[in-house]
Amino acid sequence: MQSLLELFDSTGIAHLDDVRFLIMIGIGLVFIYLAVTKNYEPLLLVPIGFGMILTNIPWGFDETGQLITLLADPHSPFHWLYLGITHEIYPPLIFLGIGAMTDFSFMICSPRLVLLGAAAQVGIFGTFLGSLALGFTAKEAGSIGIIGGE
Repeated sequence: MQSLLELFDSTGIAHLDDVRFLIMIGIGLVFIYLAVTKNYEPLLLVPIGFGMILTNIPWGFDETGQLITLLADPHSPFHWLYLGITHEIYPPLIFLGIGAMTDFSFMICSPRLVLLGAAAQVGIFGTFLGSLALGFTAKEAGSIGIIGGE
């Protein structure tokens, strides 16, 4: 029993003295609750809530004695998952998944709707090219094109 108490004392949860972690974990739980029970945007709220909880779970201490979270510790398995965010691997996968869930039944029933999709693409690329002509960088023009073309 003594060794279990020593193990618990060596974890970050035993030394959680910052209420901000608990508030953010609570908000994450509320997001998951709203997504699961009330069906409020579950594709958004479940991952956001889960990420909020994981980000704010205390993990342990660094060399200076500072409390660190799961994502901040390079030896944590979640740190490796976080690399997918920092190296921009997940956003294309998310958009690929959302695109795969797109319902094309309306377009199949009414093929003239293809013209609306084409017009949206022309708007995006036109805004992108216009932003480049105004002197924005390619990344800035891409952001303006996606937001402004919608």
